[in-house]
Amino acid sequence: MQLYERYLLPRLIDLACGLGEVMQARAQVVPLARGRVLEIGIGSGLNLALYDAARVSAILGVDPSAALQKLARGRAARISIPVEMIALELGQIQAADASFDDIVCTFTLCTIPDARAALLEMRRVLKPGGRLLFCEHGLAPDAAVARWQNRLTPYWKPLAGGCHLDRDIPALISAGGFRLGTLEARYLKGPRPMTYVYSGWAD
Repeated sequence: MQLYERYLLPRLIDLACGLGEVMQARAQVVPLARGRVLEIGIGSGLNLALYDAARVSAILGVDPSAALQKLARGRAARISIPVEMIALELGQIQAADASFDDIVCTFTLCTIPDARAALLEMRRVLKPGGRLLFCEHGLAPDAAVARWQNRLTPYWKPLAGGCHLDRDIPALISAGGFRLGTLEARYLKGPRPMTYVYSGWAD
């Protein structure tokens, strides 16, 4: 399992999270970021090409996976925005209060062991007037789909880097001290337990 997590899983995550509809969902929120941006779960850097260089002055990306960040460095080299990456647990943001103009979090809250604590940290380091821009898969509104999400999550987590299929994303964001601004939710193409996506911003 250790070899799988170190070598194969990062490539599978990069492939799955870079599919067409997933990238389209990312493209709805990432270009809205401005100023000094904190990206939570930068992973392999799939969002980097989506940032607007006219709006963003710098990006700090945090992620616990050094293997994924190796892939991200190649993508960072192809954009004009300065990018710094730190490999650390996502609930331990090493930054002063009110350090960032915006925070970007895409397909990441599903894997953080204590997502509420991580969101409280995001709230702490976000400047007044800043926004959390998010695009996350989570708990579906259809009871039959939600039941499958609950059943599958214990088996899915070890295969998908700790990913939970059944997290209530709007409730989590609110519990982290944010006020939801805009919120859109829909199924992407693919198996319904894995593809119900919430996107928008919160402050």
